[in-house]
Amino acid sequence: MELKFSKYHGNGNDFIVIDNRSGRFPAENGGLIRSLCNRHFGIGGDGLMLLEVREGYDFHMRYFNSDGREATMCGNGGRCLVHFANRLGLTGQDAHFSGIDGPHHARIGEKELIHLRMQDVSGIDKDGNAFVLNTGSPHYVCFVTDPDKYDVVAEGRKIRYNGNFGERGINVNFVGHDDKAIRVRTYERGVENETLSCGTGSVAAAICSRIDSDLPAHTVEVRTPGGSLEVSFRRKDQSHYTDIWLTGPAKHVFDGMTDSGSLRAW
Repeated sequence: MELKFSKYHGNGNDFIVIDNRSGRFPAENGGLIRSLCNRHFGIGGDGLMLLEVREGYDFHMRYFNSDGREATMCGNGGRCLVHFANRLGLTGQDAHFSGIDGPHHARIGEKELIHLRMQDVSGIDKDGNAFVLNTGSPHYVCFVTDPDKYDVVAEGRKIRYNGNFGERGINVNFVGHDDKAIRVRTYERGVENETLSCGTGSVAAAICSRIDSDLPAHTVEVRTPGGSLEVSFRRKDQSHYTDIWLTGPAKHVFDGMTDSGSLRAW
């Protein structure tokens, strides 16, 4: 099978992106997706995204983790797919697309920044001193003194595989305060490792960092190992947040094509 693809990243969170409007890509083939995402024998990526047709929208987004399983919403991936759709001529500066978690609106700004509206958050649970919430994907948010000195993989894996979070597990974020910003390191399920940035995790961390504030609106700088993101939102109460926007870069790295299992750039 000959397959054209593009490689993207959002703050180092990297993806294989495929135009699947024809419906030809065998999305049920998890082994193929794992092979393509393999960093030694494939293209390499934290995940793979398909751009598909959905009536009433500019496009539909399907996201697969590098383990080959279809996943929930990916904020960094969503911004990259908006950039890709714009390159294909499917959108202007504004885009309306659907994802597994529902509809999204996005705006393309200056300097390759993409502003992506996320789903409202309703309901935040406590787990000891940590928080559990869904920002399009389920997240566990734990505040620590210094995320840079934390063993994210070992500690994240313990929580991710905790039976309290079901068979699919949960994404785990370790968060610290850094002047007026927050620092976030994330262990992502499906990748089973730390990623350089996580969009939905950054949204979760930003909201939890302001959970005790009575102010109606917030803009939070989120510093990840791969770069900075900005999260803005409006607060209704401690459990309800709306008008949530994730802003950050979407970088097109290169285009390529697979040919009988080998890879070549073009």
